[in-house]
Amino acid sequence: MNAPVPSSPEADAPGLSQVAQRPLAALAGSALRLRLWRAAALLPAALFLITVLSPPLNHDVSAVLNFTQRWVAGQRLYSELIDVNPPLIFLFNLPAAWLAEYTPLDGVSALLLCLLALCGLVWWLVERLRVGMAEGPVERAVLAALVPLAMVLPGYDFGQREVLMGTIAIPYAFLAARRMLALPTGRWLLFGVALLAALGFALKPHFLAVPLLVEAAVLMRRGRKRIGVSLADPVPWIMAAVWVLYVISIPVFFPDFFGHVVPLVWDFYVNLGGLTAFQVLLTEDLGEATLLLLMVSTVCLLRSFGPLVLALWASMAGAFISAWVQHKGWTYHAAPIFMLGSLTAGLIGARWLDGALPAGRARASAPALSAMMAAALCLLMVRGGEAPFREINFERDKGGRLTAWLREHAYNERLLVLTPDIWPIFPALNYANSQSTLRFMNLWLLQGVNQRCPENGERYRQPWEMSRAEFFVYRTVAEDFAAAPPSAVLVTRHVGIPWCGKEFDFIEYFSRHPLFAEAFRNYRQQGEIEGYKLYVRAD
Repeated sequence: MNAPVPSSPEADAPGLSQVAQRPLAALAGSALRLRLWRAAALLPAALFLITVLSPPLNHDVSAVLNFTQRWVAGQRLYSELIDVNPPLIFLFNLPAAWLAEYTPLDGVSALLLCLLALCGLVWWLVERLRVGMAEGPVERAVLAALVPLAMVLPGYDFGQREVLMGTIAIPYAFLAARRMLALPTGRWLLFGVALLAALGFALKPHFLAVPLLVEAAVLMRRGRKRIGVSLADPVPWIMAAVWVLYVISIPVFFPDFFGHVVPLVWDFYVNLGGLTAFQVLLTEDLGEATLLLLMVSTVCLLRSFGPLVLALWASMAGAFISAWVQHKGWTYHAAPIFMLGSLTAGLIGARWLDGALPAGRARASAPALSAMMAAALCLLMVRGGEAPFREINFERDKGGRLTAWLREHAYNERLLVLTPDIWPIFPALNYANSQSTLRFMNLWLLQGVNQRCPENGERYRQPWEMSRAEFFVYRTVAEDFAAAPPSAVLVTRHVGIPWCGKEFDFIEYFSRHPLFAEAFRNYRQQGEIEGYKLYVRAD
C-alpha cells in the first residue's frame, strides 16, 4: 500500500493565475460601477432632453419661428410683420426657417435641431475652457453632470430668449474665471466665446445686467494694480463693438422698428399685465428664484469659493435683475436664474466636498456625489404644471385639442386669427403647418388701447375717435382680409378686454368696416372648441 504524499504549502496555495485574476476582477467591477454612476449622473439631463424634444414647443418660441418663416417666405419684417421683439431673435431663427423652407424638415424640427446644435457648441466651449483650470475630483464630476443639465433644465421654456441668454452665459462665466486667474486662452476660443456672449446678451436690453456684473467682478478680482491688464482685455471691447454695430444696423436694415414698433411698445405694451416691483417678487417662479439667489449669495459672502463661483454668481445676479425689471414674473424670466444658480450651488457644494473629504475618498465618491446632485436638481425643477407634465398631458389639454382640431380642419391653410392669445394658438398653428395672416402675432394692441371703456358710452369707439394705433389695427385687418381672404377665420370668445356694457366681440368690432363685413359674408361657422370658433370660407 502506497503511503500518502505529504502536502506542501505550494500545493495548498492558489495558482498564480488565480492570484492575478482577483485584482483584475476587482478593477473590472470598480470600472463598471464608475461607468454606471457616470451614466446615472447624466440621466437627469437625458430625461430633460427628451422633455424639450417632445411637444409642445414653447408658445413664444413657436410664434417667433412662425413670424421668421413668414419673413423668409417674402413678408417684410416690422411693416407686414409687426412685433415687439427686436430683430436679433428673428435672425437667430433664420437658420431654422431656411431649413424648413428648403429641406424636408418642418419648422419645429428644424428649430429644435438648431437649438441642440447651440447646446452642443456651448458644451464643447465649456470643455475647452476647463482645460488648465484646477478642479478637484468632485468638482470635475459635478461639472460634467450639471453643465448639460442646466441647458435643458427650463423644460417647456427651452428656446426662449432668456434661456438662450442663460445658455450662452455659461461659457462666458468660464471665460471670465480664466481671465480672473490670468490663464492663457486661445485667440479664436476667446473671440468665439466673447462674440457668442455679445449676441446672447443683445437679445434684450435687460440682459446687459449680466455682463455688467460679471465684468465688474473681473475688475474687482484683478484689483487696481492690474488696471492696465483690464484695459487691454479684448473681451469687453469685442462685446461692446458687437452691440454698437447691432444698434447701428437696426435703423439701416429695419427702419420701421424704431419708427413704428418702438412707440407702440412704449405706449401700450410695457405696462400691459405688469406688476409692481414688490408684487413680482411674490410670484411663484420669481419668488423661488429670489430665495435661491439669497441662499447662494449668503454662502458666497461668508466664504470665497474661487473665480468660477464668483463669475457664475455674478451671472445669476444679473439674470435676476433682468427678470425683475420686466415686472412680469413669468416662468421663462426666472429660467436663467435657476440655470446659473444650479451651476453655482452645485459648484459650491462640490468644492466644499473636495476640501472636506480625504483625497482618496473624494475620488472614489465623486461619481456618486455628482449623480445625487443632478438627481436633487432634477427633482427640484419638476413641478406641477411644468415639465414634464406639460408634455405628458399635451394631447389632453387645451393646446393639444386645438392642435388636433386645426390639423383636421385647417391643415396647411391660411387663417385670420383674431385673439389676444399666444398660447395655445402657438404652437397649434406650427403643428398644423398653418399660417396666420394677421400682421401682429396676436391682438395685444387692441387689448392695450381698450383697457378703458370708450368715452362715447358705446361698446366700441368710432373710427374717428380711435387713436392712430387702434385705427391702424382696425384698418389693416379689414383691408388685408378683403384683399386676400384666407381659408378660415379663428376667433376667441375670451378677449381679455374689460366689460363695458357687454363683451368685446372681435367679429362685431371689425364688421363695422365695410371691407371686412363684405368679405366675412362668405364664411360659415364650422365649430367651436375651447372657446375658439372656426369660420370656414364657403366658396
